[in-house]
Amino acid sequence: MSRILIVLSAASTWTRADGSKYDSGVWAEEFVVMHDMFVRAGCDVDIATPGGVTPTIDPHSLNPDVVGQEQADHFRNYLESVASLLSKPLTLDSAEASSYDVIAIPGGHGPVEDLYKDRDMGRILVEAQRAKKIIAPVCHGQAALLAAKDAQGRWLFAGRKMTAFSDEEEVELGTADNAPWLLAETLRKSGARYEKGKNWAPYVVKDGNLLSGQNPASTAPLVDAVLAELV
Repeated sequence: MSRILIVLSAASTWTRADGSKYDSGVWAEEFVVMHDMFVRAGCDVDIATPGGVTPTIDPHSLNPDVVGQEQADHFRNYLESVASLLSKPLTLDSAEASSYDVIAIPGGHGPVEDLYKDRDMGRILVEAQRAKKIIAPVCHGQAALLAAKDAQGRWLFAGRKMTAFSDEEEVELGTADNAPWLLAETLRKSGARYEKGKNWAPYVVKDGNLLSGQNPASTAPLVDAVLAELV
């Protein structure tokens, strides 16, 4: 049985460039689809957050005006069904990459608030990369990759192909203005070989053990790609 570690942000807000707070957290679709697909595939799935904090689901991702009433209802129902799991996640500092086959990281703006600078997130990714474990972030989950530095402070994923939530999508979402930094731009400046598909359409990039999805719609195909690697 394959073992999956889903790392979720513990942030409930995103600090904007002017210091204001934007309600944020984990994007519901990305966690729900990812968790559901891995469980249905027979995987053993753990959830971890910094400090073992119960994750906040981004309220925007449950807004029917944003995701549609049917999807909003489905996400809420699923989240209620796993509420006991979400209420007691593992602490990120206790997680060891050696215990898992996959390190998966959903987005929402939460990761650009905490995971991108979390030492334990960086440690787990360094361990996973050295052991060639599958690393699978989606959307803003790729911010977590920025935490992975070697002993000399060099970014572990420089030169690697990846996708992530695009700057163009951030603009269309209305969150680019007043953002302290933009994810895709930062990944490129850090040395990533960034690629993107059409805005809001599924797009997955594979580079060895690193599999990444561009946006919420990319979650299901990303999990499909991960499961194909585990066969």
